[in-house]
Amino acid sequence: MFNYKGRVVVITGASSGLGLQMAEGFAKMGASIALLARREERLVEIAERLKEYGGDFLPIKCDVTDVVSVNAAASKVEEHFGRVDVLVNCAGSAKNNGVLNMSDEEWKFTIATDMDSVFYVTRAFANIMKKNNYGRIINIASMYGMVGNMAMDTVAYHTSKGGVINFTRAVAAELAKYGITCNAICPGYFDTELTHETLITDSFTQYMKATVPVGRYGNAGELNAGAIFLGSEEASYVTGVILPIDGGYTAV
Repeated sequence: MFNYKGRVVVITGASSGLGLQMAEGFAKMGASIALLARREERLVEIAERLKEYGGDFLPIKCDVTDVVSVNAAASKVEEHFGRVDVLVNCAGSAKNNGVLNMSDEEWKFTIATDMDSVFYVTRAFANIMKKNNYGRIINIASMYGMVGNMAMDTVAYHTSKGGVINFTRAVAAELAKYGITCNAICPGYFDTELTHETLITDSFTQYMKATVPVGRYGNAGELNAGAIFLGSEEASYVTGVILPIDGGYTAV
């Protein structure tokens, strides 16, 4: 089960954090991967390093908030690989603030980066999947898309990730007839470039210990099993699922 040899996986936000971790996870399973992010130099280095696993790794500079950039990346992937089997929408960022103080710019940046981009990328690559009547779309949302929180004010992030969750359900219903599934993973607290400065504080660590049943942050690679399952051929009857990988945060 879960053999990815000969499969083509596209991952956005692949230059660091959860995107890079999942790229490594899929590479170990034998996949060939199109690595998309803005930092092209990082992608080139990562692609070279992943070659040890035997796949074909294609680095592509892409700004997921720019429709022209996204469509150009999709064309490069199709030209190089001929098809797309799995898409992982992982790119994202956020400006943290509450509803009382958030600026228009902070709101627009977060919605564009975390929600609009998922639409642009999914549209581009689902049209390639449709040609082969096969595809697996995995959207990386957040447990914050399912609940509120009392640790920090980040209203636009909650909103965007909640949007991604119901976008996932809508796409699952729409594309099932084309042999394409669409599911979402909702990570909990993982230490990445974007979250590190917040997570290392004593106050947030204490909050995490009080609210996460497992009692710790997620470790590098602990998202990979969920993504590999949802992207697999065997998960053909799984679609529209929202999977929290959060140490139990949303269970209490």
